[in-house]
Amino acid sequence: MAKKSSSSSNGLPTGAGLGETLRNAFLRRAQTGGDPPKPVKKAKKKKKATARKKNASRSPLAPKSFPKMPALPGVEMATAAAGIKYQGRDDLLVMKLAAGTTAAGVFTTSRTAAAPVDWCRANVTAKGESSSTGGTARLLVVNSGNANAFTGKAGMDAVKKCAAAGAKLVNAPQREVYIASTGVIGEALPAYKVVRKLPALVRGAGEGGWKAAASAIMTTDTFPKGATRTAEIDGHTVTLNGIAKGSGMIAPDMATMLAFVFTDAAIPQDVLQTLLILSVRDSFNAVTVDSDTSTNDTVLLYATGKGAKHDPITRAGDRRLKDFREKLQDLMTDLACQLVRDGEGATKFVTIKVSGAASAKAARTIAFAVANSPLVKTAVAGEDPNWGRIVMAVGKSGEDADRDKLAIQIGDLPVAEAGEVHPKYDEAAAAALMKKPEIGFHIDVGVGSGAATVWTCDLTHGYISINADYRS
Repeated sequence: MAKKSSSSSNGLPTGAGLGETLRNAFLRRAQTGGDPPKPVKKAKKKKKATARKKNASRSPLAPKSFPKMPALPGVEMATAAAGIKYQGRDDLLVMKLAAGTTAAGVFTTSRTAAAPVDWCRANVTAKGESSSTGGTARLLVVNSGNANAFTGKAGMDAVKKCAAAGAKLVNAPQREVYIASTGVIGEALPAYKVVRKLPALVRGAGEGGWKAAASAIMTTDTFPKGATRTAEIDGHTVTLNGIAKGSGMIAPDMATMLAFVFTDAAIPQDVLQTLLILSVRDSFNAVTVDSDTSTNDTVLLYATGKGAKHDPITRAGDRRLKDFREKLQDLMTDLACQLVRDGEGATKFVTIKVSGAASAKAARTIAFAVANSPLVKTAVAGEDPNWGRIVMAVGKSGEDADRDKLAIQIGDLPVAEAGEVHPKYDEAAAAALMKKPEIGFHIDVGVGSGAATVWTCDLTHGYISINADYRS
């Protein structure tokens, strides 16, 4: 018995054979006026892809161009696309260093530090035939897209495989091979993707390519970060070159950042380590984007000794190092501020100076209380001179501050004085200053002579979009 036909909601018969089904479909199309709308799922994908493209645009605070960085004797480099996470771009960097290069390092204070951090920290202090104080280097291997953090035994096994392969290629002990990683936490690093690329990278390494090197280590960064300086030691000119990466999870005690600085000066490891610690304090440890400290924070400083010859340096306080110390500080501050300028979603670069504190340490604490306040950062994003939020942040810092002596400036404009609004405060002028891409706050808390400067950025919806979509 033939199956009876039934009617659909639009009155068309259903349940007939294939021919009638096709006929009915044609009639439905005619009645509805054409093709059905595209699935919502496809529209969402298109919207998400557009958001990603927007997020990837260059930061409005970026430098106009990457600096011209000279070749540095004793340093060669090469990059490659290993396909660790990203497709169609280089994500692996090798820096080949001359024999006898000394190495210093400062690392994250995170209790969940990544395997590469543990490896490099041990290498900095590892003693060998060429160094009684530890810290010699022949090779640096850096990958982006995978942090190799919180990956258990497999994480350290991956580091060791990469180090063993690199050590064999440069005929050096594994303690002279430094490994650094940045990217997603909790995913095992596919070491074979790194190892298979190393032979060609080591063979093809050359003195040029600093911009390519800085680009290969980027994750959510929107521009490569580099800096160069020259300094005098004993009347001889030496060069310093540095590259860095970082955009979010930037906070004191290092950040989700990697920074590698090289000099052709001849500086022993113990002196180099002291110089690095002193320079980090007021550079990479004086910036914040979002108050989060990462698992992979690493700053490495290498001295090849292959530049102009100068008399031996034996201590960090040697007066002959004065210019070198200043130029190293300047270079590292430049790189640190570039990280803030590339803060995820950032549209404003903010300098916060605190004076009149009980000590330099107290001043830093107050400055970071202001710099990390979501209320302050969103006011900056909204170009709102709501200085009351600064007052709030100073008060919550836990450090001594005299409410009745507190003074605040936005740029050169006096806002508050003697614990109340300045009698000549001009709201319109303050609002105009807040519209600028670079803003300065000066806060005097009136209890002592301690002072500090930190750098931060605003907090926009772009930060949420970038991080919500980070693993997609």
